[in-house]
Amino acid sequence: MQDKKLLQSWKIVVDLIPDGVMIVDANGALVSVNQAMMDITGYNQEELIGQPCTVLGCNSCEREEYDPTGKRWCRLFSLGHVKMQKAEMTRKDGSTIHVMKNASVIEENGEFIGAVETITDITELVEKESQIEAYRRELQSEYTFEGMVGVSSNMQRVFNMIANVAESDAPALIIGESGTGKELAARAIHENSSRKARPYIQINCAALNESVLESELFGHVKGAFTGAYQNRKGRFEAANGGDIFLDEIGDLPQSIQVKLLRVLEEKVIERVGDNRSIPVNVRIITATNRNLKQLVEAGFFRSDFYYRINVLPIEIPPLRERKEDIPILAQQFFKHVQLKSGKPVHSISPEAMDALIHYSWPGNVRELKSAFEYAFVTCTEDAIKPQHLPPDLSTAKATNNAPSPVALSLDEQKKRDLEDALQQADGNKSQAARILGVSRVTVWNQMHRYDLI
Repeated sequence: MQDKKLLQSWKIVVDLIPDGVMIVDANGALVSVNQAMMDITGYNQEELIGQPCTVLGCNSCEREEYDPTGKRWCRLFSLGHVKMQKAEMTRKDGSTIHVMKNASVIEENGEFIGAVETITDITELVEKESQIEAYRRELQSEYTFEGMVGVSSNMQRVFNMIANVAESDAPALIIGESGTGKELAARAIHENSSRKARPYIQINCAALNESVLESELFGHVKGAFTGAYQNRKGRFEAANGGDIFLDEIGDLPQSIQVKLLRVLEEKVIERVGDNRSIPVNVRIITATNRNLKQLVEAGFFRSDFYYRINVLPIEIPPLRERKEDIPILAQQFFKHVQLKSGKPVHSISPEAMDALIHYSWPGNVRELKSAFEYAFVTCTEDAIKPQHLPPDLSTAKATNNAPSPVALSLDEQKKRDLEDALQQADGNKSQAARILGVSRVTVWNQMHRYDLI
């Protein structure tokens, strides 16, 4: 009697488990299923008990036809167990579900008497992964360049300039306001260069004090200062053969500027506390949101260092100067947050998009991304509306001189830019190339492509 009560209690416990549980006998007939198994497959208990487990249409089942005894009709009986195996099963209604399986055989006195299997429904997770993969492919479309998004002529010039800079080993200086994507531009230079298989090291010059920054950049030897218990490589040695990205270069102390000047000119570094020169083969990429010319004039930045890092300047335009990109960026961030949050918000209302377009965006692309994080928290409807945006944006009004997004394809935009540049240059292809920030060969190729010869 007590055993019967115990079995009943066990049944209650199994039915509380959110994963499907089933037991089959040695011939593969289902002898027990829990409530979750019925919920997942759509079958009721009467439709499953006594049926062969193949009724579930699992694509991972492997039969073993070679066993003459019939005792090992399923590969599970040879393996003894299955752990974390992804599979597909067919529900009663014919739909496919994605599951994660775990299974083990049951033995008694050395004989197989059956097997127990658990399944976890991961259909929603797999579908979300598929959405993310599709979204990733979409982000690699014609409107993007190494994670940077833009159809505007301003950004197309930036993309062209990055591609050209990547072919050189000369120092590059990326200039732009906070939030414009300078880090992405630096990474794009590396990924499009011959150094892409080598290290890419990034360091924020404003995040560390002078003594710590010097050690981080150049390394130190044992005993160089209190706490230097062993020799340590710096970031330049770690980046050897690749690129080093020095962000917020405008905050670099002048004492470090002098040492970096030597690295640029002689391609050697010295660890803190050592006088031995270590050769390094590193391309230096720098970035700043400050006006370095003004800092030079004010005596806060060395002029010789400025001219040495400003060989290949790339200026990232603020978002307010490329309004055409706002709808594309908005859709990108909307989809990103939508997938992450799982909320049933399906679109951006025209009124909200209008507010986005006419806002000045002092925080640039980073602020636009944050706006969608905010909107998905406040939105309780199926579309984002102006009232769901941060307060500064929701009150943004259209102005008479505010440019409207231009609904041009990338090809149309490139052709228009080329025509404008040729007109400005009076047909001079070299001058047009300089205006566009591309090579003369690129101008020739585009002229042929767009029948402008």
